[in-house]
Amino acid sequence: MTPTLFEGPTLAGAALRLEWIERGIALLTLTRPGQMNSLSLELLDEFDRALDLIDGESTRALIVTGQANAFCCGAHLRYFAGAEASIVESFDARDRYLTRIAVLFDRLEELPFPTIAAINGYALGGGGELALSCDFRVMAEDAKFGLPETKIGAVAAAGGVQKLIRHVGRSKALDWILRATHVDAATAERHGLCAAVVPGAELRQAALDIALELRKLGPRALAQSKRAIYLSEDADLRTARRYGLEAISMLVGGAEWKEGMAAFIEKRPPAFDAW
Repeated sequence: MTPTLFEGPTLAGAALRLEWIERGIALLTLTRPGQMNSLSLELLDEFDRALDLIDGESTRALIVTGQANAFCCGAHLRYFAGAEASIVESFDARDRYLTRIAVLFDRLEELPFPTIAAINGYALGGGGELALSCDFRVMAEDAKFGLPETKIGAVAAAGGVQKLIRHVGRSKALDWILRATHVDAATAERHGLCAAVVPGAELRQAALDIALELRKLGPRALAQSKRAIYLSEDADLRTARRYGLEAISMLVGGAEWKEGMAAFIEKRPPAFDAW
């Protein structure tokens, strides 16, 4: 763990790398494209460690990406077939491995700052679920997204089914999941699954541009807004409205609130990104 030009803890693991590319903006890169950045136990350990390092830091946004032509292609299938199959068996597979993936993705979604998936290549299976667990998705033009588990006799069990329905609706989720579709970037954008599609060489900058835009906004307001959005998905209208009242009550009178109000009155940009 060493300091970088932009202050923050770093991690150079066997399966991923954590660095800071702007003040308050972390970049997490999956670094085993030869294994299609599959979700090995080692990667899960390092991903959790990376989130430990940035959670509680002055993090304003997290970008997650992969290397070469792989964002992440999901479960490490050698755990279920071949020489490594004894690592996870029967219910042990669920408790030791599959549940860990689901818990990690839930943790990613629940971070108090925005997260951006910069999808550089294949985001399939658990990799698609990883992308769906981020708040924003930016895709390279030749990237592919999918939950094609039916092709191997499996199901997207780490939240992908439920999250995809919320993004694209039941009919399209049925179409893509049951037919094991590899969805191209243009189609994903057309159905509202990603915020932007850009040439691969521009992917990192496009994700960074979103992060820099978010850094200008109130961090506590972003955290409360994000929480209210996710909690409201499964709530009735009155309950969802109460979430909104609770969220704003957490902000009123605080330093961020006062800066925002003062900036409005003084007709100037607020200085949130200087914090």
